[in-house]
Amino acid sequence: MLPTPYVKCDYDKVYEPAEDSFLILDCLEKEHDFLKQKFGNRLAIVCEIGSGSGIVTTFLMQNKIIPQENSIHLAVDINPWALEATLDTAKLNSCKSSFLEVIQADLNSSIRNNQVDVLIFNPPYVPAECVPDVPGSREEADQWLDLALLGGKDGMAITDKLLRQLEQILSPDGVAYILFCARNKPKEVIKRFVDTYKWNVKLIETRIAGWEVLSVYSFTR
Repeated sequence: MLPTPYVKCDYDKVYEPAEDSFLILDCLEKEHDFLKQKFGNRLAIVCEIGSGSGIVTTFLMQNKIIPQENSIHLAVDINPWALEATLDTAKLNSCKSSFLEVIQADLNSSIRNNQVDVLIFNPPYVPAECVPDVPGSREEADQWLDLALLGGKDGMAITDKLLRQLEQILSPDGVAYILFCARNKPKEVIKRFVDTYKWNVKLIETRIAGWEVLSVYSFTR
């Protein structure tokens, strides 16, 4: 088992690593050999959208899931506190900051088309009446945290948006790892996606976490 990064954050401002976070870590460890074989001999751009505490990006760098000398890591989050936390977590775990760039943005708005080789997305998946507005001030900590949790109708508003953009985000041989909860109706979502885009979608792992059932799927052309 690969080591889990040490994380120390203000969880009033940043999403605290939980079962969904650890499920993604386990899935990436499971995919370790696949990713090394696929991207080990060339430059790879790895992007986590919604980096939060930085535990996932740091796990990737710390454990060389993709050989560090060949990979550049982008950590994207709309929450400015999350970007600071991601840098702090990487530093706490002795990851070289020269391989890491943090970007304050909404999904892929600051990423060039078809450049991402590995995408990781743990979305706000909790069903809610609507997706919260972006806070007007950096100091509105509770509202920033809500953006990491609340996903609108069926918890799918943000994930649906990303799925529609996936074709322009990933490189031709790129792979995306996306987390769903049972209330997102992932089997229906996957069927619609495959019927529309004709991509390959594979279930990596499912886990029961309290009252919730979480799943991570991989997406490739």
